[in-house]
Amino acid sequence: MGPKDSSVRPASPKPHAERSSVHNLRRRPHAKVLVVGGGINGVGTFRDLALQGVDVALVERGDYCQGASGASSHMIHGGIRYLENGEFRLVRESVVERNRLLRIAPHYVKPLQTTIPIFSTFSGILAAPLRFLTHKQQGKPTERGAFLIKVGLSLYDAFSRDGGSVPRHQFRGRKRALAELPRLRPDIKYTATYFDASVHNPERLTLDVLQDGEKAGQAAGTANTQGNTARASNYLSLKSLTGQPNRGTGKGSTVRLRDELTGEEFDFTADVIVNTTGAWVDLTNEAMGAASTFMGGTKGSHIVLDHPALLSACNGREIFFEHTDGRIVLIYPMGDRVLVGTTDVDADMGQDAVCTDEEIDYFFELIGHVFPDIPVSREQIVYTFSGVRPLPRHDATQPGFVSRDYRIERRGPGSIGSGAGAVVLSLVGGKWTTFRALAEHLTNDVLAELGVQRKVSTAQLAIGGGAGFPADEAGVQKWIKQHMAAGRDADRTAGLLTRYGTRAEAVMAYLDAGPDHLLRSTRELSARELEFMAAHEQIGHLADVLIRRTSLAFRGLVTGELLNEMAEVLAVPLGWDAAARAAEIRHAQDVLQRFHRVETHSLVA
Repeated sequence: MGPKDSSVRPASPKPHAERSSVHNLRRRPHAKVLVVGGGINGVGTFRDLALQGVDVALVERGDYCQGASGASSHMIHGGIRYLENGEFRLVRESVVERNRLLRIAPHYVKPLQTTIPIFSTFSGILAAPLRFLTHKQQGKPTERGAFLIKVGLSLYDAFSRDGGSVPRHQFRGRKRALAELPRLRPDIKYTATYFDASVHNPERLTLDVLQDGEKAGQAAGTANTQGNTARASNYLSLKSLTGQPNRGTGKGSTVRLRDELTGEEFDFTADVIVNTTGAWVDLTNEAMGAASTFMGGTKGSHIVLDHPALLSACNGREIFFEHTDGRIVLIYPMGDRVLVGTTDVDADMGQDAVCTDEEIDYFFELIGHVFPDIPVSREQIVYTFSGVRPLPRHDATQPGFVSRDYRIERRGPGSIGSGAGAVVLSLVGGKWTTFRALAEHLTNDVLAELGVQRKVSTAQLAIGGGAGFPADEAGVQKWIKQHMAAGRDADRTAGLLTRYGTRAEAVMAYLDAGPDHLLRSTRELSARELEFMAAHEQIGHLADVLIRRTSLAFRGLVTGELLNEMAEVLAVPLGWDAAARAAEIRHAQDVLQRFHRVETHSLVA
């Protein structure tokens, strides 16, 4: 299962040739383990299992990182506010994993200076214990004052000591606070500044993790002559579970898979099924004949602004604070854009997750709360996005107090379908920061089911293009200088390093192997780079490139010319005829308008 999003529906005639990712699964329709769901937690589990030599397959109904994983606040953080909920285990795990990702994924995960504006000294002292004990807001929200924030940050620093490399927090009085951030409200009393981390390219980090798994499977398959033992495909959904075991082994269960791009279906068997479909876990279990009520997701929305004054006011820092309703919100500079978020409301799984007018009004209000003299208008919004957090069912508990921790629900053989033989593990909860540790936990549970011992730890293993990534800015500049070539200047080389990490070397080798040219409509992509993506990154739709293989849509850089030019280049490797190209452009327009509020009048019909 996956998000209710038009990008998973056929938008064009059947491709001329079967996708290699689907062919690899149809050719050998069995794996020891089938992971359902291609968000970061499913992909992380796929990678870990592949590294252990397990025969594993992954299917994703939409595109990789299309659901909640691609709709995050782009933070890798310890979750300071979870301390108030008493989730000390989660905070400790989160800060350890934050520190670890700074080391093993330095191409995408960067230190993030974060400042909390504070408008009182002792406010909230009486309310905080009640919130801690009841996990509910008691009466009208009372903002947290400097004393409470100081206690929280001191605890946070203590949790961060294990392998930490970020500085401890600092407090500033009003005078110094306004000297550093002069556009803040003049009645500010203090600021507290600490460091977490950010991930500006969550979609590409997810793809790196996936490709690590595929690479491990290729190596294992070569060693044991089985062929690739780690296979994955996007736009492939689980439709049902028949309960019939594998004919050859008499084990496991048979599921029906559907290619969402062609409509073709086929059977696939697995001994263990891992359900990592996020907020759609219950719906996936229902499709397998065992309805569950594990999930109670909440919707979170964000807007992206092209607003130089607000960008300057942030002075390179994330502004992280409590709004008047008690909700923790953020204003976050990302390159030359500003990300503002996030809401936290109960989600209707029957409706598309989109950013509403009411949420936009809320974001403008929270900006005014800390930067009262900076006007913001809807014309400055270049992109919006929403996702449904995969939270556990929480009944009367308010969304902001629902645990962000995770658990794994097991259903044994015979508990699903008619005598089904597969063990089903369902992931309930999970967050971006802890995906590696969570995948390790899930993998260990799967290994126990299979009676197999762990061979490799992922704790110190570099992810994708993070291997050999330059340690500092001087190293980055040296790398860029070394990899410039005829027709590839410093800006283009830097762009490739940002997009791929050190995997850019393989991309550059591909670019240099034939004639190439930058697109007319953007200097950030070339024709051969698009061909590389089509060959190596499982492009299903034009929208995949705009939203998840690049940041062009996020930054509001999609134009009609760009859509036409990209569709023309991709048509050859993806087998699109003229009708398919036109359908892909219309589909991209629809996705951008419906889900991201990018008006189509600026695009080509």
